[in-house]
Amino acid sequence: MPVISPRLFKAYDIRAQTSLLTPEAAHFIGLAIGAEAHLRGVKQIALARDGRFSSPALARALIDALLASGINVLDLGLAATPLLYFAARQYAAGSGVMITGSHNPADYNGIKITLAGETIDGEALQALRQRIEADDFIQGQGEHTSLHIAEAYYAAVLAACPLERRFKVVVDCGNGVPGAFAPDLYRALGCEVVELYCKVDGAFPNHHPDPQVEANLADLKRVVQEQQADIGLAFDGDGDRLGVVTRHGESIPGDRLLMLFAAALLEKQPGHVLYDVKSSGLISEWVSRQGGSCAAIPTGHGHMKRHMYASKALLAGELSGHFAFKDWPDDDALFAGARFLSMIAGRDLDQMLAALPQSVSTPELQVALEQDGHGLVADIAKNAVFPRALRIFTIDGLRIEYADGFGLIRASNTTPVLTLRMEAQTALGLARIQQELAAAIAPLVLPCYE
Repeated sequence: MPVISPRLFKAYDIRAQTSLLTPEAAHFIGLAIGAEAHLRGVKQIALARDGRFSSPALARALIDALLASGINVLDLGLAATPLLYFAARQYAAGSGVMITGSHNPADYNGIKITLAGETIDGEALQALRQRIEADDFIQGQGEHTSLHIAEAYYAAVLAACPLERRFKVVVDCGNGVPGAFAPDLYRALGCEVVELYCKVDGAFPNHHPDPQVEANLADLKRVVQEQQADIGLAFDGDGDRLGVVTRHGESIPGDRLLMLFAAALLEKQPGHVLYDVKSSGLISEWVSRQGGSCAAIPTGHGHMKRHMYASKALLAGELSGHFAFKDWPDDDALFAGARFLSMIAGRDLDQMLAALPQSVSTPELQVALEQDGHGLVADIAKNAVFPRALRIFTIDGLRIEYADGFGLIRASNTTPVLTLRMEAQTALGLARIQQELAAAIAPLVLPCYE
């Protein structure tokens, strides 16, 4: 019977340090994916890898296993996650496997899976583990085909996001795999592109590729101003998270980007907008003012796409910079960057930002844990008291909503940390909400922040 660590199987995908996610483990995962694909009537899968040093060996192991299961593999080679999603939609009936550690440290890697348009996460991911443990595989002989998708992808983005003006854009890829594609995409759109850390390097020698962390945007802010660029775009290690820096060198948080996208879309048609539980409570008020409806959803790209499909939403987004659109339903940050440029062409971005409702908020705060985070949040839900709360949502951790803001306590599904965030109308209100959350998580200590 194959032996595989259950720690590989996270809530959204397979992810671990490479000491655990080895080619041998990837081989068994590939066999399980192949067997599950047969069960779902899938005969062909697109596959790609990011630029991490461990990715080529993991890709070979997965390809060999899928072929041995009778699955035809369309091999994109080195490619960003958006290109994999595009290839899966166009050529493999929504079935794809992406080998990427995303925004995790260099010694991590992972595997994202979609089959027949469904993200394989949660219970479906655990079913793959159980299949491996039961040695429940299928034998066959698939065909291996190389697929070059970049030019078709660029053409599709250009058709969906034509630009009315030429932008000067600084593109920071943090040495992640988007660096092999993002500069060419934005040049194809007619932009003047200044490249920053676009050479793919799995050591990430300049800064970590995660635009949600403000410190990772320091060089982009500086270069945007030095180059007198119109905008700066930053991407995570595989290209599904977007960060934006204005010409003044100021970053736009993911939830405020979502409000900008929502306003632009709702100008043209009424519709529904989804935001994750970490995002600002102002989104609901803003979307209502634009004539739309709104709902909070659990964090995670699988949840986002699933809820989008079920609710027929115009738009979904997360604080972390994941966005999906009705006409482009994958969380594709390269596309989101193009849609952002198309949206602000002919408009004054400063005025657009000034029109948004204002609040004071913390960044996403994290507390390292030694115990099970989900169990801890369940205990907090039982024992904590939030005397001024209007309501408490439990769709993903605890989102405690007040008349003047909210507090969030949730367990991360990818790392052993407790995630916290707070927002209020005033600094005094924020301090009050912080006190309530600090009391709720004690003896853990609420992190300091600037």
